[in-house]
Amino acid sequence: MADYREAPLATRPKTLDPNEYFNLSPDYRRAEAERAALRAGLKRQYQLQLNNPHRKELIEDPALNRWVYARANPYNHFKATKKTSLLGALFGVAPLFILYYVFKTDRVRLYRRTTYCQCIADQALDVG
Repeated sequence: MADYREAPLATRPKTLDPNEYFNLSPDYRRAEAERAALRAGLKRQYQLQLNNPHRKELIEDPALNRWVYARANPYNHFKATKKTSLLGALFGVAPLFILYYVFKTDRVRLYRRTTYCQCIADQALDVG
């Protein structure tokens, strides 16, 4: 850890920053340990349920249930922000204007070309 040098455009990771890693209060360390113990207990319980050979029921995973519910009901959890508004305009409205411009200019170009050719053909018939 002593020979670690920071990259010019990146910050030092929290795990390698001595001020964030070593100078922690005992309360903060105890809270981290309690959270880690809770996560380990939940993981062990889930692994025991998953690997039980005599299992007859489905395994309930609350995180998976929340994810499935959020995917099934996206509009209940949608939050309009600048980013989502910009993306909606970019992918919803901009293609309509782009397609309108492409088709309109192509039609005008084709019309001008055909009227120009028609004028040349009329002049050729008038001369003869």
